[in-house]
Amino acid sequence: MRQYLKYIIPTVIPLLIFFLPLEAFPVEGLTVLQQRVIAVFLFAALAWVFEPIPIYATSVTVITLLLMTVSNRALWFFQTGVDSAASCEVTPQSCELISSASIMATMASPIIMLFLGGFFLAMAATKYRLDVNLARVLLKPFGQQPKYVMLGLMIITAIFSMFMSNTATTAMMLSILAPVLLVFSKDDPSRAAFALSIPVAANIGGIGTPIGTPPNAIALKYLVGENAISFGEWMAFAVPYVVILMALSWLLLVKMFPAKSDKVELDIKGKFLKTPKAITVYITFAGTILLWLMGKNHGMDSYTVALIPVAVFSMTGIINKEDLKKISWDVLWLVSGGFALGLALDKTGLAALLVNSIPFDDFSPYIVLIGASGLCLLMANFMSHTATANLLMPIMAALGASMTSLAPLGGQVTLILVVTFAASLGMSLPISTPPNALAHASGNVNTNQMAKVGVVVGVGGLAMTFGMVWILKLVGFIA
Repeated sequence: MRQYLKYIIPTVIPLLIFFLPLEAFPVEGLTVLQQRVIAVFLFAALAWVFEPIPIYATSVTVITLLLMTVSNRALWFFQTGVDSAASCEVTPQSCELISSASIMATMASPIIMLFLGGFFLAMAATKYRLDVNLARVLLKPFGQQPKYVMLGLMIITAIFSMFMSNTATTAMMLSILAPVLLVFSKDDPSRAAFALSIPVAANIGGIGTPIGTPPNAIALKYLVGENAISFGEWMAFAVPYVVILMALSWLLLVKMFPAKSDKVELDIKGKFLKTPKAITVYITFAGTILLWLMGKNHGMDSYTVALIPVAVFSMTGIINKEDLKKISWDVLWLVSGGFALGLALDKTGLAALLVNSIPFDDFSPYIVLIGASGLCLLMANFMSHTATANLLMPIMAALGASMTSLAPLGGQVTLILVVTFAASLGMSLPISTPPNALAHASGNVNTNQMAKVGVVVGVGGLAMTFGMVWILKLVGFIA
């Protein structure tokens, strides 16, 4: 029976919610459309937790369900009776069917284009060995002492994770590390330190740029208007955060797992390619990053810049149709499903209704910030970071906009940032992130060791997040 529960629970509970009479809900003023969105939201949450189907498939299903039940192109019997609730007279918006075009547009959101550009850069770098050759060059200055070699590996991993998939970066760095670990004896604690250093650095490094990890991109979706943050502005506060947390994580690993060996050698062979296509990759890679960092100086936003490598690599044949099949389309589907869910929560007024139904202004803003980020960190340890951000971000955006007592602490921006960073700090278990799973599969680190490091880094990183927000508020970056 247990094996069927993961299919039954995500199906039965949302169906019950879908067909319950409005009077059965404790929230006053709920409309039919909002009830349907609650059902879809619960389906997404339960399906992302229990994973009866792949998590990207859940996102595709969410988009389809929203189109069929709450859009202006829904099934005809779902388009009738949506304005029958008494609350429709008070909030007419909550009874208006959502444009199907706007729901479908989430699959081609500017954020999706930003990620697509990042995928093209990463694929081209791997195809023409730019990543391995950069690792070879950048690791030379770190000598042969185990703790400094590990620091070098962490720095390179974090840099790559800012612009590449954390999973792809971890896989590459673990393959570089594999022959090195054979030098250590079976009982040398530093085997665990080296194996853990890669996923820890990948998870932390992804925080550094908007394309480093999906939760960052999801946050940008809700940081608009006067709260908008450019690519360069994000890096201005995120990179120092990454550097400090990386240094503390390195010290933690050195302290917890001291090396018995005095010397370790990294033998990475290869050289930079000098073919026309390889040179095009180098120039485009550097140029794209430079344009991202320059921000508003050239008139293009980061989403427009992201399409430059897509166009250049497609025109020159650097990325061909076979390479396109290898793009992580599942990540793009997963993110777009979250955007569609957020759109429905916003357009039907459900997010605002849920937030307003709880007197958050009666709570200390510090309690709200700690509670929200703590909840996100806990969820991110047991489910996909992207799914966690997809579920929490629209609600946090509505809460940040409506909670007046948060205004002195930075309001919506502060709440979104602490929750976003918390999503990336969930790294206590092998199931927490793909990088953790890869490291655990190497056989050099056990779950207990991973949990100890993950909890300390996660809680410490969360405390650092509040310090970072305080500094940003002090210097006037957050109003």
